[in-house]
Amino acid sequence: MGMTMTQKILAAHAGVSQVSAGQLIEVDLDLVLGNDVTAPVAIREMEKMKIRKVFDRNKIALVPDHFTPNKDIKSAQNCKYMREFAINQDITNYFEIGEMGIEHALLPEKGLVVAGDVVIGADSHTCTYGALGAFSTGVGSTDMAAGMATGRAWFKVPAALRFILKGKPSNWVNGKDIILHIIGRIGVDGALYKSMEFIGDGIANLSMDDRFTIANMAIEAGAKNGIFPVDDITISYMKEHSDKAFTRYEADEDADYEQTYEIDLSAIKPTVAFPHLPENTHTIDQVGEIKIDQVVIGSCTNGRLSDLRTAAKVLEGRKIAKGMRLIIFPATQAIYLQAMEEGLIATFIKAGAVVSTPTCGPCLGGHMGVLAAGERAVATTNRNFVGRMGHVESEIYLASPAVAAASAVTGKISSPEELGL
Repeated sequence: MGMTMTQKILAAHAGVSQVSAGQLIEVDLDLVLGNDVTAPVAIREMEKMKIRKVFDRNKIALVPDHFTPNKDIKSAQNCKYMREFAINQDITNYFEIGEMGIEHALLPEKGLVVAGDVVIGADSHTCTYGALGAFSTGVGSTDMAAGMATGRAWFKVPAALRFILKGKPSNWVNGKDIILHIIGRIGVDGALYKSMEFIGDGIANLSMDDRFTIANMAIEAGAKNGIFPVDDITISYMKEHSDKAFTRYEADEDADYEQTYEIDLSAIKPTVAFPHLPENTHTIDQVGEIKIDQVVIGSCTNGRLSDLRTAAKVLEGRKIAKGMRLIIFPATQAIYLQAMEEGLIATFIKAGAVVSTPTCGPCLGGHMGVLAAGERAVATTNRNFVGRMGHVESEIYLASPAVAAASAVTGKISSPEELGL
């Protein structure tokens, strides 16, 4: 029996010729990631193990992005603890706030992940790097500690689902609409501990930013990882951002998939996930009249340059609704700078938005946009669980940057077409 793309990567890193779904293996790691919430826990676990040195200071990435700039004393202590560890261990890829970004946008931008890598991160959205043809997945802080200490991790080899993408997305439809459509179809447990493997001619019509968004939200379907084939678009991105050697893996023709789904990209409409699960999806024409209080554009899902350009295209020459709060978070410092140079930041401010330094703060209800009881938000983030962005009686509607920006202008969930775009 042949192997899937994911299984081939895992087999190579386990030093074996063949693996199969359900098999327990130990693999070599190319990168171990932690942030200011999860890394301090992992560091303490390393101390308990009496491990004095990380396995490779060049293969650890530490990014203070969740509660930074420090929102309170506890977050300041966590960041200090991680910073001191990074200095003591001489960690190459430690990113202080002036050079950092939201971790899952930052690492590809810095060229730290390439095709064929195995990456673990103590953050569930580590699956983002599957867009590059890597196996990447979120783990707990204890597993992160073991990874930092040994450079190895145990996995149960996942079974796989195949998604054949066909056609070309319509105007105002991007990766967020595609992955919401898929999650709405299979459910939040539809890919539980499975690999979501994307193939098909339609992939050529998806930018790297679209692919990052789709892979990022594989976990919202319960997946162990999401992964895309390595094509010319992928290779061009890697060559622009990295000097690391990469390995291109392809699934065998006789690879085993538990199920195959065909997705016609041209048929997908702008899609919104209603509270309180990403699977509770409605196309924009099914939404109805839903007034909102706040819009958040950014995060590791939709804070990249193309996302900001889309939002600016909608907001250009317009003002947000009276009483509306529009908060925009470029995902990295480099994206922020480029957005400034292109005039996007000026467009946002003129429209009535506030623009923040890169941070995960509002996405997890930490800071910089926490919701009060009874408030509704449209967000380009990845989760809309009860209390995710603030009070348990608040509501979150997940959408693309285009829909989010249009909604900020009208004060209700809207499509750009409603603005004549």
